[in-house]
Amino acid sequence: MSILKEKFAKKVPEIRDRYKNMVKEHGAVKLAEVSVATLYGGLRGVKGMVCDTSSVPPDRGLLIRGRPIGELTDKLPEEIFYLLLTGELPNKEELAALQKDFAARAKVPEYVWNVLRAMPKTSHPMAMFNTAILVLENESKFRARYDAGMKKDDYWDAAFEDAMDINAKLPEIGAFVYRLRFDKGAPIASDPNLDWGANFARMTGLPDPNGEFTKLMRLYFTLHCDHEGGNVSAFSAHTIGSALSDQYYALSGGLNGLAGPLHGLANQECLGWILETNKKFGGSPSEEQLEKFAQETLDAGRVVPGYGHAVLRITDPRFTAFYDFGAKYCPDDPAYKTMARVFKVVPEVLKKVQKIKDPWPNVDAASGSLLYHYGMVEFPYYTVLFSISRAMGITAQHIVSRAMGSPIVRPKSMTGEELDKAIAAAAAK
Repeated sequence: MSILKEKFAKKVPEIRDRYKNMVKEHGAVKLAEVSVATLYGGLRGVKGMVCDTSSVPPDRGLLIRGRPIGELTDKLPEEIFYLLLTGELPNKEELAALQKDFAARAKVPEYVWNVLRAMPKTSHPMAMFNTAILVLENESKFRARYDAGMKKDDYWDAAFEDAMDINAKLPEIGAFVYRLRFDKGAPIASDPNLDWGANFARMTGLPDPNGEFTKLMRLYFTLHCDHEGGNVSAFSAHTIGSALSDQYYALSGGLNGLAGPLHGLANQECLGWILETNKKFGGSPSEEQLEKFAQETLDAGRVVPGYGHAVLRITDPRFTAFYDFGAKYCPDDPAYKTMARVFKVVPEVLKKVQKIKDPWPNVDAASGSLLYHYGMVEFPYYTVLFSISRAMGITAQHIVSRAMGSPIVRPKSMTGEELDKAIAAAAAK
């Protein structure tokens, strides 16, 4: 048994006892109310699930097992995965063991490549990436063991094995999709001696003479690792997994949600606005020009992409991490310069709009400009990067859910007629 698996196994009884005791002793405690506006508003803000891997307090930003993401920017993605599962960062020995385990699981079956090569040349990179994950379902240890009569107490164990296999392979799958979809040449073989982020950066084939792109990939994968359980991708994966669908089904389904414009595509929209701005002004505009252009954008009924967040009421700490990276490594890049100036100008413009509760930038406002600087200029691919990272959080949540013994997700829906009757009954009281 691996070090990580052994450490998590020791936590399983505690996870199960907490779940059972919580329901037994406090099951009647009410945590939220649901109104008609809530039903028609996407259930926003309704407390409807438990997620221990991360949380997003509006006044603090992303916390990974209680640790601010801004304090984890020097950590490797592998360390973050360890933290997501155990609540602890690995020591040197534990990290080395995890990396060795990932390397041993990294090889992707040839049949996956054959399926991707058979897809239309115009396929979206996310469709290719998610298809690869679903095709890999053939490798699911959970399904094989379930079909053989696995005990419920062992569900987490099989889920753990699938999660390790999946996460080990995603950098190679992601790099393969990039090179195939955008005609970058033959795939580049994985190097088992490199860490997760460095290996991915190498397999893309993008130039990296000073190692800065590798550093960016490590940071990118760390910052996007998780974002509590209620976002579209995580919640979709949780719902699918609750039916005891294995990690391959659950993750691919969740990432299909991540492909949506209101979820994972935001960073390319942000970069598009930055490049549009630079084109309009023939280079990075002044703060005065930006202020006027931002106001014109709002007056035209458009938004300034990357500003505002469904939960946060502060500058996203992940934005700050990317902002600081750019200030250190590419401060004179035109896209970065404009992004930085937008950060100085736009919040003040947005504060004048009363209905905007959060005028501050989120992570998507900064990431695209950095990717563009280092040569990854293919916008449709950016969500694949997001997916490689977010898979860590989704799969970790899946393991914890199976350890907890979470039931199938089954909320109750209402017809419009039933809703009318309920409103009438409430008015009659």
